[in-house]
Amino acid sequence: MDRHIRFDDLHNFRDLGGYTTADGHRIRRARVYRADSLGKLTRGTDDWTRFLSLGIRTVIDLRYPWEIDSRGRVPDDPSFTYHNLSIEHRPYDQAALTPDIAPGPYLAERYMEVAQDGTKEIRRALELITQAARADEPLAFHCASGKDRTGLIAALVLELLEVPRPAIVEDFALTDLAAPALLADWTSHNDGRSPTWPSYGRAPAEVMHLFLTDLTTHYGSTAGYVTNALDLDASALSATLREGLLE
Repeated sequence: MDRHIRFDDLHNFRDLGGYTTADGHRIRRARVYRADSLGKLTRGTDDWTRFLSLGIRTVIDLRYPWEIDSRGRVPDDPSFTYHNLSIEHRPYDQAALTPDIAPGPYLAERYMEVAQDGTKEIRRALELITQAARADEPLAFHCASGKDRTGLIAALVLELLEVPRPAIVEDFALTDLAAPALLADWTSHNDGRSPTWPSYGRAPAEVMHLFLTDLTTHYGSTAGYVTNALDLDASALSATLREGLLE
């Protein structure tokens, strides 16, 4: 199944709907979207019309404020509210990494840093996603490439919906389909140069597998992380998400 929704300037815009939970329910389509930077949208274009047609009422931008200043943000529109929740607190430059760095262990370690540093912002993101599910309103969350920070939030939501981990890992790895276009974007913004890290833009399944394993090791389960690190009621959150998002 091709989950990517086609845009001219967005390369990793996907519907989280359609995955099946462990107890046989299916996530409703057209309710929760994950994406690369919506700052690439421009008023008056086919992309903008297509985006507005999805009826999205909430946009969560997971990037640093300095990324937004540099690359822009989704244009204002009365049809949705915009929230900037920068969940990453320790910036690093993937494009400048050396070729000897294996993406699986390296990125999984960065994701754990984000999970532990960004508890305030991650908690708020999950609250907004839960509110949208309760209100039956479409929502989109995004970072720059729609892979790392977006992938972390997507994994938490899918875990709370009780989607089996192999499907969560598979969802993460779908960014590989967008990797060539994401690489081309980087090159076009960097005077035609190529990243020194050959894994730039890639999403090996091992990354998410290692991260979720590490999260379980540290907190006992994703629910344990949500309860003890985010100070949320994981059972109540899961129940609300399941009621609002599952068929």
